[in-house]
Amino acid sequence: MGGALLVVVLSGCGSEAGPTPKQGGEPGPDALPTKLDALTADQCYASPRTQLPKGCEKYVTEVANVPGAARKRADDRDPQLVAEADGLEKAVGEFRGASCTTVPAAGGPCSQALVDIAGALSRLKKQVDARPTSG
Repeated sequence: MGGALLVVVLSGCGSEAGPTPKQGGEPGPDALPTKLDALTADQCYASPRTQLPKGCEKYVTEVANVPGAARKRADDRDPQLVAEADGLEKAVGEFRGASCTTVPAAGGPCSQALVDIAGALSRLKKQVDARPTSG
């Protein structure tokens, strides 16, 4: 009897691995500070004027996920954070609208868009860092 019970108990362990991790997408509100730290370590953030715009495509894609996570973190209680998320989204839109992912040289409106993204990201990070982690 004891052996049969042990087999039943052990067989149940293998099927309960816990929740399935989410794949990709925007970071959750509590992952946002970590995501912002990583993005602000990128060369496209640190020296946007000298980067080749097309070389910053992945960075801009990652940055584009941040406004949604910031709005979730704000949860209708932090209008300043929502405003910073809107500004970052606008800057990403300008980069994409100018087809900067195909521009092979630094300078011009695409470098300015990277400067604007860096500034907006900086302001948003300052807002996030000034508030405790939610939930």
